[in-house]
Amino acid sequence: MEKSINVLALVKYSERYIFLYDNNSIRELFNTLERYAKDKELNFTYYDAVILTQKIRKLEKERQEEIERERKKENFRIIHRNLLEFL
Repeated sequence: MEKSINVLALVKYSERYIFLYDNNSIRELFNTLERYAKDKELNFTYYDAVILTQKIRKLEKERQEEIERERKKENFRIIHRNLLEFL
């Protein structure tokens, strides 16, 4: 399976927060968002962290649903091919 890189961005006033992550580092990204929210030198709040976390979870759910749809399609193809061979 190919490895993809996801991009998550937040533009807040003149600041830009851009996060690159793969599907195996989501937990690490959540930790980074929390760390940024705790940093008083950044204009990044817990609200920002929550909104981005919700977005990541939504995207991950959609990705998992797409994987499941593709798996079901492939299973159908296999069953169909086997059925045609049987007939």
